[in-house]
Amino acid sequence: MGTGSFRIIKRYRQYSSIGLRLFSFEIKKELSFNNLREFYFQAVSNSSWANEGYLVAADIEKDEEFLQELNRLTNSFGIGIIKLDIENPDSSEIIYPAKEKDIVDIETMNKIAQINPDFKRFIKRIKLDLSTKEIRKEEYDKIYDIEELPKIK
Repeated sequence: MGTGSFRIIKRYRQYSSIGLRLFSFEIKKELSFNNLREFYFQAVSNSSWANEGYLVAADIEKDEEFLQELNRLTNSFGIGIIKLDIENPDSSEIIYPAKEKDIVDIETMNKIAQINPDFKRFIKRIKLDLSTKEIRKEEYDKIYDIEELPKIK
């Protein structure tokens, strides 16, 4: 384990003790039997660094067999499902909650930080914000008001 790994471990352990939780969201336009495996396992793969991972879709097939499969996958792999309400995002619904992980995959966090400068900056930004107790919102993704949200058609 290199020095970079130690720094991420030290940072995460330091801040997880004060309630820091990392979330991952894989957002798709629609979720159906046709794309379920691909999209679900993208969410699994892309959320190993997070305490909770979610697959989010605006249109989710309502077939009972499909919903049972979503439930089975959530129980097996822990990725939650959110039905995104495009017209009123505040009314979005967690269909199946994610399983919370107390321990994240530090090796994956380290690997992502080595190959993805945005992720590395994200981890550094969290550390800085927590150590200064000043959250610099402009350094993160913008949170849009409902009126500002782009329409997805």
